Amino acid sequence: MAKYSEKASQKVEEALHEEKRGTLKTGTGKKVTSKKQAVAIGLSEARKEGAKVPKQKKD
Repeated sequence: MAKYSEKASQKVEEALHEEKRGTLKTGTGKKVTSKKQAVAIGLSEARKEGAKVPKQKKD
């Protein structure tokens, strides 16, 4: 299984908390409505900060 860094885990946790409170927004400003979206945003932010996150799947 892929390994995620502690920083990546923290970013995902923060994003999930924001989604639960209703304050997490997408890049276009819309509210995030699903946990899957929140996790994706958390991982994306972690990647931008240089955290160890496995590559995105390309289907």
